[in-house]
Amino acid sequence: MKRFFSHGLHAVAACALLASTAAAADGFRLTSPAFAAGAGIPEKYTCEGGSVSPPLAWTDPPAGTQSFVLSVSDPDSPDPAAPLMTWVHWVVYGLPADARALAEGASRKLPPGARHALNDWKSPDYGGPCPPKGRHRYVFKLYALDVPPSNRGSIPHANLGRMIKTHVLGTAELVATYEKQRR
Repeated sequence: MKRFFSHGLHAVAACALLASTAAAADGFRLTSPAFAAGAGIPEKYTCEGGSVSPPLAWTDPPAGTQSFVLSVSDPDSPDPAAPLMTWVHWVVYGLPADARALAEGASRKLPPGARHALNDWKSPDYGGPCPPKGRHRYVFKLYALDVPPSNRGSIPHANLGRMIKTHVLGTAELVATYEKQRR
């Protein structure tokens, strides 16, 4: 396991590689009871509402799944009219194979064995959507891996790229949007 974490990939490159190499398995789905796919993310789960991580649930992971990695990213940063980068808001790795949900606020109390990777704020926690301009898309992506959970502490999210690329069995994705309220 140690060697998988020693080679990092930039988050954008890792996302592009994963999108091209990992197909969603039949029935493997990621949902949230707090918002529907394509809908707006409620303020409670954003920087304007306390950055509480939303509840998430998933079904039917691929056979052979031994752990999960969850990422939340904004591909429209800093401006959806001219995106320059993908901003990573949250990464959780080492989610056990029998997990099927994360409760609201789970970023503050992860399931046993699960760990945060450092997001683009260099923080090991969920950073709620906080777009500087316009309505942004937020991609919640769950990777089913064929390796057991790692016991490493918080590491930069980019260091997970190689492990995910070489061990992903399938992905499930939920995309929602958010635009700051101008008060």
